[in-house]
Amino acid sequence: MRIGVLTGGGDVPGLNPCMKAVVNRGTEEGLEVIGFRRGWAGPLNYNPALSLEENSDWALPLTPDTVRPIDRTGGTFLHTSRTNPGRVRPQDLPEMLADTYPIEDGQETVDCTPHVLEVMESLGIDAMVPIGGDDTLSYGVRMHEEGLPVVAIPKTMDNDVFGTDYCIGFSTAVTRSVLYIDQLRTVAGSHERIAFVELFGRNCGQTALFTGYLAGVDRVLLPEVPFDVNILSEMVIKDRKRNPSNYAIVVVSEGAIMKDGEVIESGEKDAYGHRKLGGINDIVAEEVKELTGINVLKQRIAYLMRSGVPDSLDRMVAISYGILAVQEIKAGRTGQMVSLQNGNYTTVRVETCVQGKKLVDVEQLYETTAYRPRIRHPLGKPMFLY
Repeated sequence: MRIGVLTGGGDVPGLNPCMKAVVNRGTEEGLEVIGFRRGWAGPLNYNPALSLEENSDWALPLTPDTVRPIDRTGGTFLHTSRTNPGRVRPQDLPEMLADTYPIEDGQETVDCTPHVLEVMESLGIDAMVPIGGDDTLSYGVRMHEEGLPVVAIPKTMDNDVFGTDYCIGFSTAVTRSVLYIDQLRTVAGSHERIAFVELFGRNCGQTALFTGYLAGVDRVLLPEVPFDVNILSEMVIKDRKRNPSNYAIVVVSEGAIMKDGEVIESGEKDAYGHRKLGGINDIVAEEVKELTGINVLKQRIAYLMRSGVPDSLDRMVAISYGILAVQEIKAGRTGQMVSLQNGNYTTVRVETCVQGKKLVDVEQLYETTAYRPRIRHPLGKPMFLY
């Protein structure tokens, strides 16, 4: 039996330990493992008329020797991309497919899924293990619907894949963010400023919520709760006065929205229809400065949130997810996504990841009138308070 594995979307700490677990446990179970490079761009660019060795830019065999040292670093040694073979733009269409998938004038994308299925058949792939967020996994759902067995693994530092309480990368992102906020206190305090710290998270505020909660910041702005900058300004003036060092800190999720405003986006849409988020931090900081007359400090932690090696929790979950995925394939239980529910490892149907949106439980975890985390009832909740 031969399985394929790939990583798509943003890199996060924990991907390499997860792939190592897939390869090591898969090999123990008698499986061969093929790693596709650059996410779904691997099978999209793979030429089935050539050998695996000749396609080494896009795929390679993975053995325990190949993956032995990879868990010592963050990111993904297979590389990644936001490729969607079901919606390939003209500039991204491989040259070898130009005649097979002609693009008419005005046509924005072409569906190259038949080619991907041909690649899977030519390589003898019996099942795929895509590791990614809801975008990458949505194409895994497409593969499942086309008849290719799939067991998906959720990863995203935003922790926003629907159907699981936990995604690989989340704990490390929160840990990194708390660390940098603690360090920024010396700057904010020295200059007696109001510090605004922007975090990744897209349209889900979990990284901002839990970072703010653990770092003990003054206010947290979430995508789920539009904020009034005038009210916020009054709050941070009082926060600053209460602090013996005369400063305040506000965590801002990149998807946060002012009342009667909109999400700040920029750039072209990617293959899944998303534009880059970010910039709300600078806007709200400048407005608060104008309203209060107090100097501000503006900081985007950005890619540092997902840099470096994973913390212990992300290693634990990544390895466990990898092992569970192999066990499900070996048992013939495909069409699944591995998952954590209420602190227990389990699986859900793979299509679950595209059947809803995962957002902060505002009623249980946030004080909407004060713009800050408030955990109402910890008793009986899992470790991460979902």
